[in-house]
This record gives sequence, C-alpha cells and structure tokens, in this order.
Amino acid sequence: MRIVFVSTSVGPLGSGIGGGVELTLRTLAGGLSKMGHSVTVVAPLGSVLTLSESNSASERSGIGAVRLMEVAGALHVPSQTRDRSAPLSVPANSVLQNMWHRVIELAGTERFDVVLNFAYDVLPFSEADAIGVPVTHLVSMGSLSDEMDLAVRSVMTTHPGCVAMHSRAQAETFGTDVASGVTIVGSGIDVERYEFSPHAGDDLAYVGRISREKGIEDVFAVSAASNRRVRAFGVMEDRAVWDAAARAFPGARVAHEGFLSTQDLQRQLGECAALLMVHRWVEAFGNVAIEAMACGVPVITYDRGGPAEIVQHGATGFVVAPDNVDAVVEAVGRLDTIPREQCRRRVLEHYSGRAFAGRVAAWLGSLARR
Repeated sequence: MRIVFVSTSVGPLGSGIGGGVELTLRTLAGGLSKMGHSVTVVAPLGSVLTLSESNSASERSGIGAVRLMEVAGALHVPSQTRDRSAPLSVPANSVLQNMWHRVIELAGTERFDVVLNFAYDVLPFSEADAIGVPVTHLVSMGSLSDEMDLAVRSVMTTHPGCVAMHSRAQAETFGTDVASGVTIVGSGIDVERYEFSPHAGDDLAYVGRISREKGIEDVFAVSAASNRRVRAFGVMEDRAVWDAAARAFPGARVAHEGFLSTQDLQRQLGECAALLMVHRWVEAFGNVAIEAMACGVPVITYDRGGPAEIVQHGATGFVVAPDNVDAVVEAVGRLDTIPREQCRRRVLEHYSGRAFAGRVAAWLGSLARR
C-alpha cells in the first residue's frame, strides 16, 4: 500500500509536545515500511522522524520508503487543555489546514491508496471526502470535546470502519455505540530500541507531559509518602502545576529530567525500580507503560484507561484504585515480587512494532482504494 500519514497539529514530531502520538506515528511508519508499504508523513515544520537502521536501508532501496514532508503554519491548542463544550479553535494560518491542503495536492499528483489521520481535530473528519482517497483515523485520546465526539460519530455513520482506537477503555469514553463500531488496534514499540535492565535502582520514574491531567501532584505525594526519589521525564507543559505540587509536598524528592530522545530515555528509565502512572484522565493507551516494561521496569498504574489493560496485576506491575496514593505506595513496597524479565517478555509477545504494524495494516488494507 501507499499510505499518507497526517500528523498531530499541536507540535512538530520529535518535540515531545504531541506526547504518545509521536511515538505511535514513528513506530507505525517504521513497521509498515518494513512490511513493504510506502509511507509519506505530512507533519508540522521542524519535525524529525528518526527510524531504525533497518528502515534506513529500506529507504535506500526504494522499497517501503518513508518520506517526511514538513508544512509551515500555526500550531493548534491541545484539546486536553480546553473545556469540552468549547469549540475547537482553528488558528489563522492553521498548520492542520495547510497539511490537509498538501495532502489534497499530493492526491492530485501521485497515486495513494489510503490516508491515515493522527490529528485529534474535526477538520480531517469533516473534510475527508475532499481528498478522493479513503481517509482513516487513529484517534489518540478519549472523549474530550463535544465537537470531536460529534465528528467521530458522523464519520462512522458515513464511512463505516474508518475509525480505530488504541484500547477498549478509550473507545468506551465515546459511548457504547462508538465503542461497538471502532477497530481496536492497541499500540506497539520498536522493542530493539530498548535495552533490558535486569537490575533496578531505588528511584521511581514518571514519563509524560508535566500537566494536571497527568497527575503530577500524585507523583509528588507518592515520593513524599514512600521516601523515594522520582525522576520525571517529559515536557514541562504547566510549570504552575509543578510548583503547586512541590509546595503541597515539601518532603517530596522529584527531579525534572526534561524531554529525552528514546535512546536516552530508555537508558535512564531502565535504571528505575518502577514507572508511576497516576493519571487523572482516561489514557487512551499509555505507550510509556510498554516502553518501561521493554526495559524490564514494572508499572504501577491507576485502574483508569488503557494502562490497566496493559499491566498484568502482580505479574508486570500493579493496578490500583484510581486516585489512591496509599495503594500506590503499598505497591512500591512489593516491587521485588515482580520479575523484570517477565515485563520484557510481555512486550515482545504483545506490543512489538511488528505486531502493531500488522494489526494496522490489516485494518487499512480492508479500506484502501483498490
């Protein structure tokens, strides 16, 4: 297949602003190209798409190549920062509109079989028919916007089968009618990028944007109650939330390590005793959970959203009641019961990039232009 990806519109690929969508897109671009499909990625200006060496070889051969096309324009405000009843704002000189126009131009000059949209925005849903090529949507978050919910329902009626999501928990936030009609594809990572670390240090880890919905306050609370240092990796999206958490828990030891490349992140993450996932919203999947497990790091997660479907309680980590910091602390005390090699094995068997790309290829193939 010849596939066009429409990237997230909130930030360039490689910046970390797009969160797990960036990793998902990169994994799929590499995995689909290894299967022999060609992928054109249309993304905001300044994007970087670093693939594995094996993918670079396929690019040189011209078989299953991956091409990045950067488009200038104003970035969009992330949906999770807005009230769900507020209209999704479109900035002047919108990068998403500009990317969409570029895809329309490409469809007029080159033959493509299918478009895969990663942007959590109404435009690709409402204007899908303008391209003349089947448009599919891999929705990256749960229900956050009334306007977006309507767009998802509408396109599922007019184009059955064109919407996929990462987890059953994510799909159910849109309602049982939506959940029954979407394709669940899970997620995956290039496991070979992650080194297995058989020995754990004492530190805990947090990986994600520094924001309220990611539960950074609970990270500080766990650190203070467990007397463990937490290393926080990710973009500092909301400094005020971080500062408020630090004031509320003066005994906490939480160090912000910044946003790291996958190579640097996996090395430092592998040194940690566990990954904390104390999110206050429904995570669509939780790529950081499988990244940690690939390194041999157990995951302690709230029973909320996709991570609870990934983690096997007592085998690859612990699933505890949402917003229960005491339960998280208690789980920290039982980390030595989790075999780290079991975490790695779980990812190899269920969440490899090859397995993920295979699921997505099967879905796209059923809808692509013949």
